[in-house]
Amino acid sequence: MQTTRPAPSLDPAFATATRPTRSTVRLRTFLPWQLVRFAAINLKMVRIIWKNHHGGTRRT
Repeated sequence: MQTTRPAPSLDPAFATATRPTRSTVRLRTFLPWQLVRFAAINLKMVRIIWKNHHGGTRRT
């Protein structure tokens, strides 16, 4: 026996939201591009942490 769920009430803002283009969807689901972005974000974090630990501006 299956239970039925009530239909979800949709926010009217969703009806007017723009849909992503094919290229946007492809980049969001393309694993090599995700790995590149992941590495770039991690390098940015490492650089910020490195500056903080080695000669960044110090508050007195």
